[in-house]
Amino acid sequence: MLEVKVTDTVTINVDGELAQVPKGVNVIEAMRVVGKEKEIPHYCYHPKLSVVGNCRMCLVEVGNPMRDRQTGEAILEENGEPKIGWAPKPVIACATNVSEGMHVRTNTPSLVDCRNGVTEFLLINHPLDCPICDQAGECRLQEFSAEHGRGYSRFKEEKNVKPKRTRLGPRVTLDDERCILCSRCVRFSQEVAKDDVLGFVDRGTYSTLTCYPGKELSNNYSLNTVDICPVGALTSTDFRFKMRVWFLKRTHSICTESSVGANTEIWSREGKIYRITPRRNDAVNDTWMTDSGRGLFKESESEERLKSYSVDQVAKSLDDAIAATRELLEGGSIGVIGSAHSSLEEQYLLQKIVKHTNASFEMIQHTGEGDGLLMSEDRTPNLRGALITGLINQLPDTRLGQLKEAIEGGQIKTLLVFNEDLEQLGIDLGSLKDSVQVIYFGSSKNSTSEQAKVIFPSLSVFEKDGTFVNQNFILQKFKQAILPPMGLMPDYGVLTAILSELVENTHTVGMPSMESLWGKISKTVELLKSVQWSEIPEEGLALNGDAFASMNFVETENLKFKPTLVSETV
Repeated sequence: MLEVKVTDTVTINVDGELAQVPKGVNVIEAMRVVGKEKEIPHYCYHPKLSVVGNCRMCLVEVGNPMRDRQTGEAILEENGEPKIGWAPKPVIACATNVSEGMHVRTNTPSLVDCRNGVTEFLLINHPLDCPICDQAGECRLQEFSAEHGRGYSRFKEEKNVKPKRTRLGPRVTLDDERCILCSRCVRFSQEVAKDDVLGFVDRGTYSTLTCYPGKELSNNYSLNTVDICPVGALTSTDFRFKMRVWFLKRTHSICTESSVGANTEIWSREGKIYRITPRRNDAVNDTWMTDSGRGLFKESESEERLKSYSVDQVAKSLDDAIAATRELLEGGSIGVIGSAHSSLEEQYLLQKIVKHTNASFEMIQHTGEGDGLLMSEDRTPNLRGALITGLINQLPDTRLGQLKEAIEGGQIKTLLVFNEDLEQLGIDLGSLKDSVQVIYFGSSKNSTSEQAKVIFPSLSVFEKDGTFVNQNFILQKFKQAILPPMGLMPDYGVLTAILSELVENTHTVGMPSMESLWGKISKTVELLKSVQWSEIPEEGLALNGDAFASMNFVETENLKFKPTLVSETV
């Protein structure tokens, strides 16, 4: 969020009470600073879109201190207070910026009448779909109708009939009868997604939202229109009629699709994830995320998911798998292929194992085409975490180098692999089966897991706690949303146990707490000194990445918005 200095504020009078608010913001945003109880009802306004002022719900009364036209001196009342010149009629709060000394009335009888009138007009042709509407429970019209609605309708004529199930694109379904013509979706498509495919046709109460002829809403940001729709007009085809939102638990997380690290909310119930939505962070993703990032949770539901520890392709206990791993690692000639998909905590523990065993280490960089917005060229969430923890000291290549030669030359006897398929890296495990023993950490079956000596199933980001460091060196935490498959623990728990066996010669199998892990990390990792798990804010902690400024990262300018997060620099 933007940091507002004392010099960047103005003093205004809100319903008779003085308040300091950021200079230059509109009245809606100013009231959010004042407090939740002062929120101005609105539909069409969105903080990340242009202002159109077409819903007329956010009306307020404003006045400013009067000044003498000739001298410029303030005109005072008899009691010495500035005389306020009130606007002759209500103004829309979304298009009115605050100024020093401004007076604002938010709840006068005339304003209540205005809002009641707007609400009545919106409800005249609105269907009574609340019992079946996906937006129920988070619908602005539903909320404001309770406060400003009549409880009965004076409209006796037939309601307009419009299309109820219009396919706008592969992921969005439109119910035109519910649309209140706020134009949020139209502005998002034009201003953010840069895919101008939506518009209104016809006039008056017959106006309908539609795609332009020959086009559809198919860009990778289409579901953001569902998020910002204040009613139930735009719905997610995948989530439609699946679950009531008040039954769902919300958990803060981070998108792992790329190094952008979009902030997200995981909506789950009884161990099942139903949807993922963006969480506002003005330094990272504003209020948006990609459609492809929303579907990542389905990978953890795959039938190819690994769900048990194994040794020699036979299911074993965690103790047995760790014992077999210790025996292999103590034999020497070790190679490790790390992963930028691992959390910072897992990377920290892995670099300790690499140093203790004097292993040969390499990591693969996964890249793709950026979209100039929230999909970066680096398709991993934590490459910078690997740099910060010392797991790597230079940017990885997109393919194996010397380690591949060492494996094929018989110099590596034991190979730890994290989240990679050796076959895709050009290594024929079949021909090396007798000479190389593989210890595999991963979530899904592949050619590597099928020939691995020891398998440790990895948990998804939804099933564990941890942190990632995004492309702007912002340390962000994610939290466990659902329980993992029975009997499994995160990689950081397994690595802690392996490290105890190797270094301390002690048998420790148990889930280490984030607090205890960060107690060690903060003492040994230079950029994270004095940082504790509980002190990492929800919006992330900006780290000083100057030490890596000379590195040629693959990301190009990929955000519409410049990072604005101002946090304590470590």
